[in-house]
Amino acid sequence: MSGRFVRLAESARQAVTIRVDGKPVQALLGDSVMVAVLTAGGHLRESEFGDGHRAGFCLMGACQDCWVWTADGERLRACSTPLTEGMDISTRQPETTWPDHA
Repeated sequence: MSGRFVRLAESARQAVTIRVDGKPVQALLGDSVMVAVLTAGGHLRESEFGDGHRAGFCLMGACQDCWVWTADGERLRACSTPLTEGMDISTRQPETTWPDHA
């Protein structure tokens, strides 16, 4: 699968591996989570409003269109979060359960 982003320069940085939706993705140290995900694939996440694929909008942390989640449910802005070796990213919002107050 070709990615939405194509790396044209700075390809000599250290390679790191992260997981995106359970699959290994190769990226370069210094990439943002968004760059890593969109270099590997065509979209960043599915819209929670059912209107299709999302790939970020402003690319500078202002629009809130690039939310992704860590394996433990922490929400991150993919465009402004630097990746680290071994990150485990989910492009799908985790199911939320509310406690019963019966």
